[in-house]
Amino acid sequence: MDTSGGYGSADRQVDRTPLVQERGCTVYVVIMGCGRVGSSLARALVRIGHEVTVIDRDPSAFLRLGNDFPGERLVGVGFDRDVLTRAGIERAEAFAAVSSGDNSNIISARVARETFGVERVVARIYDAKRAAVYERLGIPTIATVPWTTDRFMRTLVGDSSTTTWRDPTGTVAVTQLTLHEDWYGRTVRDLERAISVRVAFIIRFGQGLLPDSKTIVQADDIVYVAATSGNVGEVVALAGKPPASED
Repeated sequence: MDTSGGYGSADRQVDRTPLVQERGCTVYVVIMGCGRVGSSLARALVRIGHEVTVIDRDPSAFLRLGNDFPGERLVGVGFDRDVLTRAGIERAEAFAAVSSGDNSNIISARVARETFGVERVVARIYDAKRAAVYERLGIPTIATVPWTTDRFMRTLVGDSSTTTWRDPTGTVAVTQLTLHEDWYGRTVRDLERAISVRVAFIIRFGQGLLPDSKTIVQADDIVYVAATSGNVGEVVALAGKPPASED
């Protein structure tokens, strides 16, 4: 498929600053592609309170979302303007193109950016040489790596966390959390159970601490956790919210 499509090249400076959201603020995201990455990204976004519509030309692909997925499902071609309009692209604050085709992803990303003016657009690109070209056109691209979902989360909804370490396979990441103040006074066990992580260590008063499950989280603690790749963005977002009510 010819990717030129009559679209002009981007001739303006693109703002790469993440779409930072205040706590509790919902972002509307349109995702093209409901494969492993698209479905994982969609589920992660709705779990932390964002609104999502997923587009895929294959209705059976939506089975990956599960019956309890609260977002919208739309059958269609993701670079078709009518399909994007039905998906609500005109009010979307972010768009992710994660289908299995580079051409489709780039065309849809450019339509979202150049036709509809979506502020945050990111495309999954398999061909590294193409990725470099489209980065210069102002469309951030993400290759097929184990932590793809984490990188999409950072780009789309402003997860500015920095992963400190990953294991050689890219399966486990250690990252620093910024905790909501309501976590102070709770135990490490409470935190681990609530956001599905392992607390790796805590920096307290400038000293490293290896906590146990009964360790109380204190104000000014710097908490580092181990999480599986693909869940880091969600973990960081949940840590920034108050603990769920026990009622």
